[in-house]
Amino acid sequence: MIATLRDAILHIADLGGPVVLLLGALSVLVLAVILYKLWQFTVVGVGRHKALRQAIHAWDTGDRTTARRYLGQSHSYLVPVVTMAIDGQNDPARLEAEAEMRFARLESGFRLLESVAQLAPLLGLFGTVLGMISAFQALQEAGAQVDPSILAGGIWVALLTTAVGLAVAMPTSVVLSWLEARMDGDRVLAQSALRTILSPEGRASGVMPAAEPVHA
Repeated sequence: MIATLRDAILHIADLGGPVVLLLGALSVLVLAVILYKLWQFTVVGVGRHKALRQAIHAWDTGDRTTARRYLGQSHSYLVPVVTMAIDGQNDPARLEAEAEMRFARLESGFRLLESVAQLAPLLGLFGTVLGMISAFQALQEAGAQVDPSILAGGIWVALLTTAVGLAVAMPTSVVLSWLEARMDGDRVLAQSALRTILSPEGRASGVMPAAEPVHA
């Protein structure tokens, strides 16, 4: 099996050159990062905040007991931040910093995916340019007895690197956009939750409003 894998790698190297090998290595790295991010998002519950939303709504209407009960049922990674706000932390900057720390941990690896999405087509184009140079050198060495198959073969091999580069870049860009959209949605939810908790519309259940002074 190792010998078969080695032969396949050597065949790819002969066909597309080192650029294709580099793009293949990047594709393996990207796949590993994507699988890890999907597992991480599933574990921490990115995008799954039903109980947390119910807790925020209950707090906004003044039902503190129900809000805490829903908060205890939630498995969202934003629960510690919301709990801080409910327990009396009223500094918006501190709460937003706590939320951003959690977002930063979940967004680790995004820069790598973005770099690969931008770099892979350029690497493919670079391989194509190198392949075209080799093809025209072979055409020049052929002299007057030019065989069109030499040029055609060199061109399709050269264009192969561009195709591989695009094949790596396009799915990476799509997955990255989806991951970023999930995080953007959670960031909006966190901001809305903190503002709602710090400035709820309703009053706590059982608390009577203060009497307004009577002016003569």
